[in-house]
Amino acid sequence: MARKLKNSELDRKTITEFKTAKKTPLIIILDNIRSLNNIGSVFRTADAFLIEKIYLCGITATPPHKDIQKTALGATDTVDWEYTENTIDLVTKLQSENIKILSIEQAENATMLNTFSPEPNQTYAIIFGNEVKGVQQEVVSASDQVIEIPQYGSKHSLNISVSTGIVIWDLFSKL
Repeated sequence: MARKLKNSELDRKTITEFKTAKKTPLIIILDNIRSLNNIGSVFRTADAFLIEKIYLCGITATPPHKDIQKTALGATDTVDWEYTENTIDLVTKLQSENIKILSIEQAENATMLNTFSPEPNQTYAIIFGNEVKGVQQEVVSASDQVIEIPQYGSKHSLNISVSTGIVIWDLFSKL
């Protein structure tokens, strides 16, 4: 029989411990995300897996905002983030810093997530797109690789916060 752990037993990091902890070599880029709850949820996932940074681009809202805070549960205080208006400019900048850009999208010649093998000692920036339009085509075209989450049902559409959780967990476990 399993006993649920109490919050006091979870060995949670303080904000300072989180800030100084060795980070997972992953960066999240949110490309024009409209839902504040989705943004907050991505912050929580980023906190859970010690993600290096989140870039909020275009129409993506920034903390502090009560609807982001409601789902982030304080993760906006731990995870480093920055607002950048233009996603493509950010992609170009990160590529110049030898960071590989992965767009999460359904596209021609996409690599299925389950078959993707990250390179050791490589930092990846993972782009998640707008809830309706996805990642901008210009950004997909500029990416080093496009990764697709295999889906087998009738919808072939996942909520952006769910997609983030799946991709981050997969890459985290492979790294």
